[in-house]
Parts: sequence; C-alpha cells; structure tokens
Amino acid sequence: MSTTGWILPVWVAAAAVAAVQQLRGEPFAAQVLLQLDPEQAGNPSQAVPVEAAALLAADRALGIARCEPGEGLDLTRGLPVWVEASWCEPSAADHWLQLEAGEGVGVLAGGRELCLSAYARQLLVCNLQRLLPPQRGLRLRITLPGGRQLAARTSNAAFGVVDGLALIGTQAATQRSADPDQLARARTELAQRAADPRLAGDLVLVIGENGLDLAPRLGLPAALLLKSGNWIGPLLVAAAEQGIRRLLLFGYQGKLIKLAGGIFHTHHHLADGRLEVLTTQAVLQGLPLAQLQRLAGAASVDEALRELAAADATAAHALQQRLAAAVEQRAAAYLARHGQPQLQPGVVLFDRGRRLAAEGPRGAELLQAFRARDLG
Repeated sequence: MSTTGWILPVWVAAAAVAAVQQLRGEPFAAQVLLQLDPEQAGNPSQAVPVEAAALLAADRALGIARCEPGEGLDLTRGLPVWVEASWCEPSAADHWLQLEAGEGVGVLAGGRELCLSAYARQLLVCNLQRLLPPQRGLRLRITLPGGRQLAARTSNAAFGVVDGLALIGTQAATQRSADPDQLARARTELAQRAADPRLAGDLVLVIGENGLDLAPRLGLPAALLLKSGNWIGPLLVAAAEQGIRRLLLFGYQGKLIKLAGGIFHTHHHLADGRLEVLTTQAVLQGLPLAQLQRLAGAASVDEALRELAAADATAAHALQQRLAAAVEQRAAAYLARHGQPQLQPGVVLFDRGRRLAAEGPRGAELLQAFRARDLG
C-alpha cells in the first residue's frame, strides 16, 4: 500500500481474521490477506500486518493489530486494536455475525449499538464468512484501548456517538480532507457522476464521513452522494462546470456554518469564525443583546444553539433555518463570482443528535426530490 495508509475498520478486520484463524487451528502469521473492496470479489487480496493472535480458550481467541493510517495527522496512529472472536449459534442464515462494543469503541447514544458504517460491516462480512465452519456463527468483541480518550478530541459526540471511536469509512484508504490529492480524487469522481445518465445531473455533496453514513439513513440515494472533504468551494465550481443541474449540500451544522461567513475551505487550520457567523445571523434575526452575548461567549456552535433552545426553542429553530438559507445565498454568490450563476445549491443541515436540523428554501425542495428518486 502507498503512504495513504488504511482506515480503522481495515485494522479491525485484520485483527478479526487473525483471531478466527486461531479458532480454526491455523498457525499465526504476521500478515493476513484481506479483500478491501467487498463489491469487487475478483480483486487481489492485500496483505495487512497484525501484531499477535492466540487462543484464550478452546472456543475463544484474540487478534491484535495496530492502526497505521499513513502520512499526515491522524489521532488513530499507533492505536491498538483488539478483537476477541468466539463461535456462536447463528440466529438466522443471514445473521451469523454478532458484534459487541468493548472499551473505546463508539456506540450510538442511548444504546450499545456500534457506530459502524456499511463499508466497515461489509469488510468484516466478506473477509470472515469464508472462514466460517458450516452451521456456525461468529461473535466479535472489539476493543480499542485508549479509544475513549481519543474520541474526546473528535466531533463524535456531535453526531450522537459516545464512549469511543466510530468504525466508519467508505473505502479502505485513508483520505486527507485538506490534501490537494483528495480534491483531485473528488474532482475525478465528480466528473464520473456528471457523465452518468442515470443521475441526470443530480448530486449531493456530503461533508465528512459522518455525513456519508447518515445521508442514506435519511433517505438520500447512495448513488448521489459525493464526499467533499474541506474543498467545498472548488467542488461547487467543478460541479457547475461539469453540468450538474441540481446540487444539495448536506452536512453538520457546526461545519457548514462557515460557508455563511464566506469561508469555502473549511479546514480548521485555515479559518474558523463559526461563533462570529452565528452571532451575526442572530443579530439579523433580531435577538436581544443578552442572548447575543451568550451566543458569542459559548464554547461551540452546538453549545450556543443548545443553550438558546433551552431558553427559546422557537428562536433557536428560526436561527438554524436562517443559517441554512444564508449558506445557500453565499454558495450561490460564490458560484456567480466564478462565472457559474446557473447552479443554485440547496442546503440541509443535521445536528449533533443525527437529526435534520434545518433546510434552506432550495434545500427543502431538493431533499424531497432526491428522496423520491429510485436509483437501486
């Protein structure tokens, strides 16, 4: 593999395979072979290193890997990944895999369901099912030592994920959202989407992996989704140049709020200003001085909106709607400045509870239209 490295679910799959190989009586090997594209079974397997694997009992084994995400800043670098595997009775033919969250693994707030993307689950299924004896199921308990502490440095809680790191991603290779190479890859994929007659010029630009995980659950067809990373401005222009006719921006309100302030590269190392944008929109809404001061002094956009909602839920909802409309207006103005006034983007924001928080006028229209599309 190149220096791009692999996302956390790949290392979980590697540790799981190593553990299951021990259950099967196979000798330990310092590398396991993984199929990294579950939808392309003919692709060659990739060797992924593991640190250790051993039987804990006759029917229980542990596999250990260590996350290596490649170059760039990534808080999962060096993170140990423990997967304990044991045989179990399958509840049904298609329910042979049972997953349990150990320490450091993110779960959805209010329960113990792992926060696991569709790709992460498919990765486990395609690499483990072939190792299963007849009439057997498999139980995996995943532990990420230190994952709870690392998660405190992420925006997991903003998306309703608690207790640890989420196992999400849409492909094996890590992607740097601020890396120019990531922009080039997104442009290439954008061109492919624009040329696909099935999509008819429709596109949803999604900000971040959490957005990619959430959008299909809210009814947006997966075929329309394209991850933008932080390069929102250049991708908006590229979409217009490629002939995209209807474009929806779908993202977390604490991120997309930057666009309402004219910030179209959203990496935090380059610019922030989110509370300033929030306070400005609150001024335009006519909120009283005391509320404006509390908004400006909040620790985050989430905290500011939460405190406002506790005092005045109607005002908080109206402010969120104003923000969505402001993002639409600034995005349209950005495109007009770059010679593409024909594309009028829509905006849909979601909140920390993984719920739809607000829609711009155009966003509400596109959300309804895209949800109604059947792309298989």
